[in-house]
Amino acid sequence: MRPETLVRDHTIYACVTGSRAFGLATEASDTDRRGVFLAPTPLYWRFEKPPTHVEGPGEEQFSWELERFCELALRADPNILECLHSPVVEHADATGRELLALRGAFLSRRVHETFTRYAHGQRRKLDADVRAHGDPRWKHAMHLLRLLLSVRDLLRTGTLTVDVGDMRASLLAVRRGEVPWPEIDSRMTRLAAECEEATRRSPLPEEPDRRRVEDFLVRTRRVSALQPGPYDEGVQGVPGGRGIDKR
Repeated sequence: MRPETLVRDHTIYACVTGSRAFGLATEASDTDRRGVFLAPTPLYWRFEKPPTHVEGPGEEQFSWELERFCELALRADPNILECLHSPVVEHADATGRELLALRGAFLSRRVHETFTRYAHGQRRKLDADVRAHGDPRWKHAMHLLRLLLSVRDLLRTGTLTVDVGDMRASLLAVRRGEVPWPEIDSRMTRLAAECEEATRRSPLPEEPDRRRVEDFLVRTRRVSALQPGPYDEGVQGVPGGRGIDKR
C-alpha cells in the first residue's frame, strides 16, 4: 500500500498546527497540517512493514502512524503534544475521538524536561544570532517565548493550551522586532525559572498513563485485524485472502 494511500484512506485524526493553531498567524503564514493514520493490522504480517510516518501528500502536511504517534506523545514530545491539543481539528473519526479522549493520559511532569530541553537548544541558536548579527531571528524568539509560556501554564494547571489568547499582541510585537533583545532575554530567563518552580507543585503525575494508552492501541489493532480490505489479498487466514500461493 502506497504511503499516500495510508494518509488518504486511513487517517483517524487531522489538525492544523503552527502559527494558525497558536493564534499567531499573519497573512504570510503557511498552513501546517498534521495527522495520525492507522495502518491496517494485516500490513504488519508482511516482511515490509508500514511506514512510521508519511510526509505529504499535500504541501506542509505530515502524518504519523498511530503507534509511533503514541510512543512520541508518551515521551512528552512538544510537537506531538501540541498536535494532539490543537484547537483547529479538521477530522476525527471514532478512533480519532478516542485518541483525543486520551489526551490527559499522555501528560506528565516529563513535559518540563522535554519542553525546556528544546527551548534551551533554540535559545542557544538565538544567542548565536545575536553574537553574529546583533539581533536574533525575531520570529524564532517569538515562538520560543510562546513555548515557555505554554509549558509554564501546563505545569501550573495540568492543561495544555495551544492558542496564546490575549498574549497575541505582545508576542507579535516581538516578531516585528519592536522589543529589545535584552528584554526578551530577561523574559526567557524568568519563564525558565517559573517553569522550574511550577514543576515542584504541578498537578501533573510523575509519569504518563502508559497502560491506558497501550490498552487503546492493542484494542484498536485487534479491531483492525478483523476488518477485511483490499490489502488482505494473498494473506493466509484473512477474510478475502487467497491463502498460501503454492506456485
